[in-house]
Amino acid sequence: MQMRLPLQVERILDILNANGYEAYAVGGCVRDLLLGREPKDWDITTSARPKQVKSLFPRTVDTGIRHGTITVLMDGKGYEVTTYRIDGEYEDGRHPSRVEYTANLLEDLKRRDFTINAMAYRHDVGVVDAFGGREDLEKKSIRCVGDAIERFTEDALRILRAIRFSAQLGFSVEEKTWEAIGVIAPNLAKVSKERIQVELSKTLLSGHPEQMGGVFEQGVSGYISPAFARIPWGQIRIPASLPARKYVRWAALLRQTDPEEAVRVLKDLKMDNGTVAKVKTLLAWSGKEVQPEPAPVRRAMGSMEAEVWDALLDFNAYGPRIRSLTRQIREKGDCLDLKHLAVNGQDLIDAGMKPGRELGQILNRLLDMVLECPEKNRKEALLEIGKAMGKG
Repeated sequence: MQMRLPLQVERILDILNANGYEAYAVGGCVRDLLLGREPKDWDITTSARPKQVKSLFPRTVDTGIRHGTITVLMDGKGYEVTTYRIDGEYEDGRHPSRVEYTANLLEDLKRRDFTINAMAYRHDVGVVDAFGGREDLEKKSIRCVGDAIERFTEDALRILRAIRFSAQLGFSVEEKTWEAIGVIAPNLAKVSKERIQVELSKTLLSGHPEQMGGVFEQGVSGYISPAFARIPWGQIRIPASLPARKYVRWAALLRQTDPEEAVRVLKDLKMDNGTVAKVKTLLAWSGKEVQPEPAPVRRAMGSMEAEVWDALLDFNAYGPRIRSLTRQIREKGDCLDLKHLAVNGQDLIDAGMKPGRELGQILNRLLDMVLECPEKNRKEALLEIGKAMGKG
């Protein structure tokens, strides 16, 4: 079976092989090719040592040279080339304390996490599959290479990767691998919250976000954070039809959680402030009715970013009337916020009004009037009304 590789990958393999070294495409790209999917990343494994790799290619970056990885730059893209290696002890439950280079491809493959990620390929050899990866692809099964307890003990993040791959691929986790997740879950306390959040987010953004249930069913949630463990998973439904945006899926996961507690969950996981703010907005509006009339829809739209309003349409399953009004309001270019009001604070000051809190109150009253009647968003008219408000 011959698989199609990008020309740049073929060139890297050809150069390494022509100079007496073994080299293969490896890992997730091979898995995806066998599944008929377009790989996002292309990794290469080779018997060449890092210095030898660097000597063969004019443009390289020492991205992970401590662990044998060199990035080869070709046609504006980077391709990671890693020397066959055997990992030493994983003293911190995440990273090997040392690596030992080897000339044996199988030694390199057997250190990897799951059988479906432990395959290599090159045209003249075909697929190298020593651990039943292709069979597991056919069975739609996530299974550790070798002993699951050992693999998860080496790197506890693999626990969440197993659940994430099951969600992304629609696979089930093999029985012994599933049991090992519960046993080694306490080791997740050693993993950075940022890395945990990335895996959880990928799970939520997958086509099977319901697989997040594995985090709760196997006792993993308690080792993520106390607040995360209190999420009432049994009451949660995350439809795959919801927009695949990080803040939307996290809001769906936290929908049954007190807003302050929801923010605590996100902060514990070192979530970026932009995502936290958008989740807070969706949760604040969760379940709220909006009257299907122009003014209430304009007010609701003006209270949040446009993309968050669009997400709220799906989040709250608003009906066709509100969606139609949204389109009409945007097509007409109605003013929805102070930024688009025909007058600003300086305009009112220039018209003789004093700066201060009252000025802000008047602007908000003018905006409220325009939200009710967009035709009034004319500078001259608003200045006159504003001055009258100031005198009253």
